[in-house]
Amino acid sequence: MPFFVVDGSKIVESIASMPNMFHYSVDTLVQEVKDIYNMGIRSVLIFGVPQKKDEKGSEALRADGIVQRAVQEIKAKVPEMVVITDVCLCAYTSHGHCGIVDEKGRVINDVSLTHISKMALSHAKSGADIVAPSDMMDGRVSAIRSVLDNDGYEDTAILSYAVKYASCFYGPFRDAVGSAPAFGDRKTYQMDISNVREAVKEICLDVNEGADFIMIKPALPYLDVISKARSRCDLPIVAYQVSGEYSMICASAEKGWIDKDKAMIETLTSIKRAGADLIITYFTKRYAEVVNSYSSRKTK
Repeated sequence: MPFFVVDGSKIVESIASMPNMFHYSVDTLVQEVKDIYNMGIRSVLIFGVPQKKDEKGSEALRADGIVQRAVQEIKAKVPEMVVITDVCLCAYTSHGHCGIVDEKGRVINDVSLTHISKMALSHAKSGADIVAPSDMMDGRVSAIRSVLDNDGYEDTAILSYAVKYASCFYGPFRDAVGSAPAFGDRKTYQMDISNVREAVKEICLDVNEGADFIMIKPALPYLDVISKARSRCDLPIVAYQVSGEYSMICASAEKGWIDKDKAMIETLTSIKRAGADLIITYFTKRYAEVVNSYSSRKTK
């Protein structure tokens, strides 16, 4: 279950472009995590939405940053919950790109690796079980693995966004975290939507660099890629049903054009059928409600 955490206290604010999704402050997030744990949900993915942004995404590296505090509180109050953290600078940079940008507006890969690795280490120190680099810089899995191992965090796993396409389906997410690029786009480091051979190459590279899980994102438009990844890779395959996929279903349901729960189940089933071992989706809580309700009826 993905969550968006913000500074402040007692905050539960609706996200306009993502029905039934919210910005939480750390205190309200911890209570929500307790609730979903009791529903049977056993892992969460945390995204930070900082108040301050700068050219280098400095807030991402703070030991007392939003995500770092959220992780600490979740692990203190719900220690059995598996906590995954998103590792990317886009929500923290004033320009909205996923790495460090030079004076010509170019993302500098190797400089970015230093910052991204430090961000991952700060999450591990806060108690994250899994760090998930989504920046798509070349070599980031190797760089993060090296930094974690050298600091004694050999057991912190890496969920690599190995196959992240330059998709139009990220729009609502970018609204939620304020990460739309201020200039240009992300096509120089995210993947061409028409290219499947590059996906296989990226998977192999990240496996060799030490990834523990492989992510394909988005999910529904790339079921063929999930299937191909499953046939080529022995690591767990993770699929992310992203914000645009979620909001598209919700909007159609609000219009009365489709049944939301049936569409949720059908799409999640298709992702699983394609070969995903794990699915990240904004439907997680609703899916748990439906499954628990069905189980309860069967028991009666």
